[in-house]
Amino acid sequence: MSANGGTKAIIAALTANLGIAVTKFVAFLLTGSSSMLAESIHSVADSGNQGLLLIGGRRAKREATPQHPFGYGRERYIYAFIVSIVLFSLGGLFALYEAYHKASDPHPIESWQWVPVAVLLAAIVMEGFSFRTAIKESNHIRGNQTWIRFIRRAKAPELPVVLLEDFGALIGLVFALFGVGMTLATGNGMWDAAGTAMIGVLLVIIAITLAIETKSLLLGEGAERSELAKIERAVTGGPEVERIIHMKTLYLGPEELMVAAKIGVPPCESAEELARGINAVEARIRREVPIARVIYLEPDIYSVAAERAGTGQAADTAVPEGAVDDAGATTPQAAAVDEVAGRSGS
Repeated sequence: MSANGGTKAIIAALTANLGIAVTKFVAFLLTGSSSMLAESIHSVADSGNQGLLLIGGRRAKREATPQHPFGYGRERYIYAFIVSIVLFSLGGLFALYEAYHKASDPHPIESWQWVPVAVLLAAIVMEGFSFRTAIKESNHIRGNQTWIRFIRRAKAPELPVVLLEDFGALIGLVFALFGVGMTLATGNGMWDAAGTAMIGVLLVIIAITLAIETKSLLLGEGAERSELAKIERAVTGGPEVERIIHMKTLYLGPEELMVAAKIGVPPCESAEELARGINAVEARIRREVPIARVIYLEPDIYSVAAERAGTGQAADTAVPEGAVDDAGATTPQAAAVDEVAGRSGS
């Protein structure tokens, strides 16, 4: 759902920004307003960013290869990070440069004075449509989260990126309208420069926010608390597992979660019985958390002494290789664990 919703929001934003960019640039050519030029470049940058998000989504669908055995799901994170760089450099820094250039030689808007106001008002309507689409698609997956938490914790980067871009575009249009309106009212071009500078600062802030959030996704994030709770219940929700010794999760992509856990299992008579139990646990995990597509479960016999030993050799397994009972015979559970381990390594 998040991928399809993200694509719909991206296409809506791309369509709006392409039309807005053309009208803004025409308005700049007619009036010479620096605010209109900054907004033109802003819309061009946004259009390019939406193109990057679409490319990232397409490339992420490639099948896994021996060199990339977990697939290419993280390509969506990489392209979202590139978006933040483009927005920072092409959008924010250019707007700040143009503000400095305008402040060095301020001049009023002397011709086609009604054009920038009309263009900005029309752009607000079109950006509002794009923003509404992004909000609607985000609400399908946002749940009860606040908007700030949704942007910070969403694993699919497209919707947060489009939301921030559209929100920034609307605020930027208000800044541009302020700069142009004050320039027309006072005849002082410094207001135009001030509006341009405000746009630049806004874009830099949004770009840095995007970079921070996508960097976290690139580094690798684990499952949310609600997902962890479901996984834990699924693992311990049957007779096959006594407890979770330790567990780690990692998002391989926006819609693919890896689960790796060492589990304490009760004594069993054979490796076949142990394997059936593990398969049942995996089925419960996938039923509770469908995006948990890669699952690795390591069976062990839980021991308080082993846990107290820490993370060293003694903690790696509670049943040393060839463990024996009081009579000197290898215990059935130790043999079963050894047999499963031997099959896994073969």
